[in-house]
Amino acid sequence: MRFSVNIPNFGDFADPRTVAKVAVAAEQAGWDGLFVWDHVLHRTHQGRPFGDPWMLLTAAALATSRIRLGTLVTPVARRRPQQLARQVATLDALSGGRVTFATGLGGPVEDEYASFGEVSDPKVLAARLDEGLDLLERYWSGNPVNHDGPHFQVRDVTLLPATVQRPRPPVWVAGFWPNRPPMRRAARWDGAVPLFADAKHGHIPPLGQVRDLVSYVREQREQRGARPGDPFEIVLGGATPGDDPAKTLDLIGPLAEAGATWWDERQIQTGEDLDRLAPVLRRIEQGPPDVR
Repeated sequence: MRFSVNIPNFGDFADPRTVAKVAVAAEQAGWDGLFVWDHVLHRTHQGRPFGDPWMLLTAAALATSRIRLGTLVTPVARRRPQQLARQVATLDALSGGRVTFATGLGGPVEDEYASFGEVSDPKVLAARLDEGLDLLERYWSGNPVNHDGPHFQVRDVTLLPATVQRPRPPVWVAGFWPNRPPMRRAARWDGAVPLFADAKHGHIPPLGQVRDLVSYVREQREQRGARPGDPFEIVLGGATPGDDPAKTLDLIGPLAEAGATWWDERQIQTGEDLDRLAPVLRRIEQGPPDVR
């Protein structure tokens, strides 16, 4: 199991210099990744400053040399795929091939789409996500792209440079379990980031649901021709007590045994510490969980 730190792109973390400080602390303390939120508007947290996630990650990349970097998650449906492809490829080059690209429908849908006059029908957004992901993969290849789809059209475009990682950066897909379509989508790519309605952001996911999810994703991948040993990430997250290793092991040890390959350390979304630097740094400096 590998371990990442998760922070929002607002509050204290709207400042790229602060995110660079977090990234350095995480790398020094032995964490494996840093992931930031990708929100333009989240009315629950309105009134706080927001930072662009790709600028925040650029600062993190310049300050580190080892940890993986990415968003959790970027909604492809509210982005122009060509611009997003450029941003990811540039960060991949700057970081020396350390980008993980995580995506999903994003939300809250009313905040992030409807507030700006964008389509907010989840079925349309899902179709844009799938078409956009296929385009991103083709853009990142550095090969010519021609495309005539229901949502995007491309005429003889080659975007260079290609990504440093070949054939492309890892792609993780998020979605709420037990909804099947997002996990079927994830099975096409490199990892699943399941969310759970009864385990809000920061809370430990229920073991039984994790087992069901892992079984379903493996079944979907087998149907697509994947072999049991083929790499695929199951990314879970929550808040663990860094000052109590035994309790932490009791919380996430069974999740690792159930198939989780990444643990994403998060603050409780409804707590006061969500977007504050000091408590996040304190948890980072305690180091990642030990599940050996």
